[in-house]
Amino acid sequence: MSELINRHLASKVEEALQTSRIVNIVGPRQAGKSTLVKNQLPIAEYLTMDSDSIRNSMQVDAYAMLRSITNNHKITSLPIALDEVQRVPEISLAIKRIVDEDNRKGQFLLTGSANVFDLASSGDSLAGRVHTLLLRPLSVAEIHNAGPCRLLDAVESTPETIISALPVVKQYSRTAAIELILRGGYPEIRVLDDRQRLERYNGYIDSIVVKDVPVVSPVRKPDLLRRLIDQLAARTAQELNMTNLCNAVGARKETVGSWLDTLERVCLIQRLPSWAPSSAKRAVHWPKLHFLDTGCASALRNETQASFDFSANPASLGSMLETFVYQELEKTLPLVGSHWRLAHWRSDNAEIDIVAECPGRSLALFEIKATSSVSSSDFKSIDWFLKDGPGKAYGARAVGIVVYLGDQVLTMGPRKICLPLSIFWSY
Repeated sequence: MSELINRHLASKVEEALQTSRIVNIVGPRQAGKSTLVKNQLPIAEYLTMDSDSIRNSMQVDAYAMLRSITNNHKITSLPIALDEVQRVPEISLAIKRIVDEDNRKGQFLLTGSANVFDLASSGDSLAGRVHTLLLRPLSVAEIHNAGPCRLLDAVESTPETIISALPVVKQYSRTAAIELILRGGYPEIRVLDDRQRLERYNGYIDSIVVKDVPVVSPVRKPDLLRRLIDQLAARTAQELNMTNLCNAVGARKETVGSWLDTLERVCLIQRLPSWAPSSAKRAVHWPKLHFLDTGCASALRNETQASFDFSANPASLGSMLETFVYQELEKTLPLVGSHWRLAHWRSDNAEIDIVAECPGRSLALFEIKATSSVSSSDFKSIDWFLKDGPGKAYGARAVGIVVYLGDQVLTMGPRKICLPLSIFWSY
């Protein structure tokens, strides 16, 4: 990609380097980790484990090599950047030894498509020495050169007068919204034409199966794993029914469960837990499954503008839009003022697509609608949740939000608002 897109996470990485000896940037392959490190962050030296010579040297004696490099750059106080570190899990023990000998902050800046410190072969967890950040594919705010979306800050600060805390929303078309979903957030892939993008995303999945997954866990049946990934793309934004999923893939529950863990660790999917008022009761129900990127999921599903037409299956766009909104909210979490966590919720009476909770302070209930207009009926589940469900206990600290494909900010009563999708790139 010729144009450099500034990543919002850069400021958080710089903050982390001031307080931690090691900063570890984890994210999916081709999300832009290397570009971020080389172009937006101050570093003393950059080494990639994709280089055969560097990787071989690290495998022979990682400590000696890294000790020599850090000694050469000690005067600069800038971190040594090591890229694709999951390819040499032995690096973690060498780094542990070095930072235990020298407790200066900001010594190492690591990147990888899997968290090397979570791997069984890495040995010590480096607890207390490493700060891990997740770099996701581009947010729509980054794509539009806008500031980070601070919707959750507005919810927390003024739940009763949230509209006054919101920016003027950008105008957009339904076609433009669908195009954002189809293209996704991988910098080099999203700019390609439809056919090239389809081919690249499928090749991307093949590379994950061949290169990334074996680093985390051996795969004896890669064809079944690839079938599982296709099934997960088809089921994004759905509750994870293991029995149905195993039957569709043709694999045992234990095998599929292990693969799901691995695919989450290599940053391809996420499981959104169920919400309950008490933390002790969380995750009682099935989690929801979300792909990390709608562009990748759309390619695996062969989705196009035509397949999202009004006359086509509306559920298809609905599920993809829900995943899109969920991922955009996730991208904002490191950038807002308070600690928020996301979940979903369902009972016999109602269902909430996304529950955003700032523990002890605020609650935001998100319903996602793939329509250009909204009505009071779109708040049916939110109304029940706030009046008769667990939201009663939150009172004025809870707000219901419907995100839709229109272009106006609307109110539907106290603590109930409708927001255009463009809220995510309007700051």
